[in-house]
Amino acid sequence: MQKPARSLIKASDAASWVSCKRRAWLDKQPGTLAAIDPFTQLLSQAGLQHEVAVLSKLEKQFPVHKATSIEHTRSLMQQKIPLIYQAQLFDEQSGLIGYPDFLILHSNGQYQPADAKLATSENKKSIQIQLGVYRRLLATSLPALVFLGDGRAVELHDDLNICADEFVSGMKVLIESQQQPIARYSHSKCRTCPYQEHCLQEFESKQDVSLLYGIHGSVADQLADVGIVTIPQLAQSQTESLPDIPHLKGYKKKHRAILQAQSILSDQVIQLSPIVLPQGTWIHFDIEDNPLTPSRMRHVYLWGLLPPPHREEDFTYSWTDYEFRDYEGWIGFLKLLETYRTNYPDLILAHYSNHEKATIRKYAERYAMQKHAIVQWLLGEKSPLFDLQKPILESLVLPLQGYGLKDICKHPSLVNFQWKNAESGSQWSIVQFNRLQTESDEMEKQRIRDALLGYNRDDVIATHKLTLWLQQWIR
Repeated sequence: MQKPARSLIKASDAASWVSCKRRAWLDKQPGTLAAIDPFTQLLSQAGLQHEVAVLSKLEKQFPVHKATSIEHTRSLMQQKIPLIYQAQLFDEQSGLIGYPDFLILHSNGQYQPADAKLATSENKKSIQIQLGVYRRLLATSLPALVFLGDGRAVELHDDLNICADEFVSGMKVLIESQQQPIARYSHSKCRTCPYQEHCLQEFESKQDVSLLYGIHGSVADQLADVGIVTIPQLAQSQTESLPDIPHLKGYKKKHRAILQAQSILSDQVIQLSPIVLPQGTWIHFDIEDNPLTPSRMRHVYLWGLLPPPHREEDFTYSWTDYEFRDYEGWIGFLKLLETYRTNYPDLILAHYSNHEKATIRKYAERYAMQKHAIVQWLLGEKSPLFDLQKPILESLVLPLQGYGLKDICKHPSLVNFQWKNAESGSQWSIVQFNRLQTESDEMEKQRIRDALLGYNRDDVIATHKLTLWLQQWIR
C-alpha cells in the first residue's frame, strides 16, 4: 500500500530543507498548508516560462513525449523515448519521489535527468540535492543536467550523491519525529517564510538570542554551549567571558553583541562614536530593479532622486517600462546627474546600503562606459556617493532586529516615517512591475506605474528623514 503523501520524501522538499529544517518538518504535518504569497507565485510563473523555453529548444533536437503518471513514465522509459517531459519517478520502498522536468535518453541506454532552473548558479545546494535525488531514483551514473536562468546548461556529477544521501537520511528522521526541530530566527529568511508567525511567538516568548541583529543561527548555537540562550543572559555578560567563535571573534564584535542585547531590552539607542556626515548639498538616491527579465540581467526601471528642498514635489526620476529600453533609462539617469553636478558643485548623493553603488558599477561595465565623465566621478576617489548605512553601523546600536532602511525609519522611537503604501517593499515592487509588463489596460498600467513611483518617492524621502534624524547624533 502506498504511503500517505506527507510521509513521502519529495526531491522538491530540498528547498525547505536547505532553508530551515523546521520549515521542512512543518510542511509534512497534517493540517498545515503554507500560503503562497504573490512573490512566490511570480517566481513559480517565471520558472514555468523558463521551463517552456527550454522545452522549445529541446523539441528541436528530440521527439518529446509528456508523462502523465508514474506508470506512464515507466512505460515511456521502457520504450526508450528520446525525451520524456515532466517525468514522475517513485521508489515505493524508500518513499522517495521526484519530478524531473526532463529525462534525456543517452547513447548507453540510460536516462539523464535534467531540470530547468531560474537560478544563475549550479552551486545552489537545493538544486544539487534535487538532481542528486533524480540520479538516485534512476540508479544512473550519468551526470545530471541543469538549464540555468542565464542560458547555460551545466552537467553535475557524483558530488551530488553526498548531499542527496544526507538529505534523504535527514528527511527520514525528520518525518518520523513527533517534535518540531529546534530553529533559530533569521531576520531575512523568516520574514519570507509562511510559518513566520508560528515560530516568532516562540522565539519572542523565550527571548531567544538569535532575535538579535548579528547573532546568526550558528552563533546562537555556540553561545548556547556556554549557557547563553536568551537576550537578557547576553546583555548581562562580560565581553571577556564570551568565547571566540566563528562570526563573533574579537573584542569589538563581542562588545557590540552585548550592547545589541542591552539596546533591545531597553528600547534605547546606544552611541558608540559621533556620527560624521559630509558637508554639501544632499540629493537622496534610490533605485528599483527587476531581476526577472528574459535575459536575467537586472533591469533598473527606476532611478529615483530627491533634490533640494526635499519635498514630495521635488522627486525626479528616470523610468523605462521595458528591458529593451534599459540603456535609455541609464542615460537618462546620467543626464540628470550631469545637471545636478553643474548646479551643485558640492553635491552629496546619499543612498542606503551598497546596492546603488554596485549597480552603477555593473551598468558602467554593461555598456562599456567606465570612462564616461559622470561614471568616473561617481566611482572615483572624490565620489559624491555616500552610503548612510555605514555611519549607522559604525556609530550606533539600535533596538532593532535588522538595520534595513525600513527597519530604522518605520520604528516609532527612531525616525518614525511611514510609507504611504503599507504593503510596499522590494518583493512587492517586483511583483507590481511584472504585472505592468503584461497589463493591457492603459489606465491600470498607469495606476501600477504611479504606485511604483510613489514607493520609490517614499524611499528617497525616508532617506532624507533618516539624515535629519542622524543630526542629533553628531556630537
